[in-house]
Amino acid sequence: MDFLEELKWRGMLHQLTPGVEEQLASGMVVGYIGFDPTAPSLTIGNFVQLQLLKLFQLSGHQPIVVMGGATGRVGDPSGKDKERQLKSFEELDRNLEFQLKQMKRFLEFDKGANKAILVNNYDFYKDMNILDFLRDVGKTLTINYMCSKESVKKRIETGLSFTEFSYQLLQAYDFQCLYNQYNCKLQMGGSDQWGNITSGTEFIRRNINGKAYAVTTPLLTKADGSKFGKSEKGNLWIDPAMTSPYEFYQFWIRASDDDLPKYIRYFTLKSRAEVEAMEAEHKDQPQRIKELLAKEITIRVHGLDAYESAFKVSKLMFQKADKETLLSLSEKDIMTIAEELKENTFKIPRSVIDNNDLNIINLLAEQTRIVSSNGDARRAIKGNAISINKDKINSFEHTVNKDILLFNKYLLIENGRKNKFIVIVE
Repeated sequence: MDFLEELKWRGMLHQLTPGVEEQLASGMVVGYIGFDPTAPSLTIGNFVQLQLLKLFQLSGHQPIVVMGGATGRVGDPSGKDKERQLKSFEELDRNLEFQLKQMKRFLEFDKGANKAILVNNYDFYKDMNILDFLRDVGKTLTINYMCSKESVKKRIETGLSFTEFSYQLLQAYDFQCLYNQYNCKLQMGGSDQWGNITSGTEFIRRNINGKAYAVTTPLLTKADGSKFGKSEKGNLWIDPAMTSPYEFYQFWIRASDDDLPKYIRYFTLKSRAEVEAMEAEHKDQPQRIKELLAKEITIRVHGLDAYESAFKVSKLMFQKADKETLLSLSEKDIMTIAEELKENTFKIPRSVIDNNDLNIINLLAEQTRIVSSNGDARRAIKGNAISINKDKINSFEHTVNKDILLFNKYLLIENGRKNKFIVIVE
């Protein structure tokens, strides 16, 4: 795999410094991307950069993941219109440890001549005092040079603290340290990092007479120009406790058709030939392509079991599903459905079912208000619209008892094809 050619056909190449092509063609190159642990989990936006490192490694080069134990304490002004709220050291350390565990799932760290390397940039600074930093690091770049960078220029008028102004120096010095310790000659990142990255190449040129390089990706946006990586509930997190595998899967299923070509190229590990063959085969079936992409990336991020669960829940929610599908769900899956159907979830006292069989009219119209009246309940039953746990109800005298509860707690009630409700017995 030719790394730059791979980025080009995927639309993932934005800028590069002269000489990168020759350097990459000369043999295995060591390159890095930095990640500041300012959030409790990686997001799908971070995953774009992990994908970049993955493609770099698959191309035969050696990736370094630099965790910002130091830079995270300062805050990167890039892409921000106001000063960041600084996190406590304890919170940053917790975030860093958690993100490290996430990173290890996506790159090969244990074997191969080009196995990935983990570095914490706090190690570069923990024994350095402020005078050493000012003399050895701060002397390298002029204020004029630093102010010419886009990340600084945008903030000069609205306000930029010395703390965030110094971030550029830290990232540049990181590159110099990695160059010295690992012969790392390439830094990669999003296009908003271009100024910080090229400051690093300048550090290496001025301080140690070395030659280093930069490659950036475009910032990924949706076709309508809005920011990528947001679901209806906020950030799309890699942590399943923050964004469930079902929500993650549904993000790709619900993607705009206009975004699909870009998303496939950014997130699949399929080859160009495979992607183009898939697009040709399903050119009139964008939903099928979304399903294939959602399957691939959900398995990569959350594993096969989580994908199968998300797929079954989705099938139950939005497609024609039989009782076998319902009974194959776990209690966690049922809870996911209840969360998705929050407005259509009702709780009833256990005593109502445990002590007596509950009449269906009572259940629909009084205990839950799934329908607005007893008459509506009768009309729905007469119209063959009501089912409980995928069994059709055709009698006004039908009763419900505890023996049919899913996991001794739940009922799935449907009123027609599209109206689904969860009843929780407590």
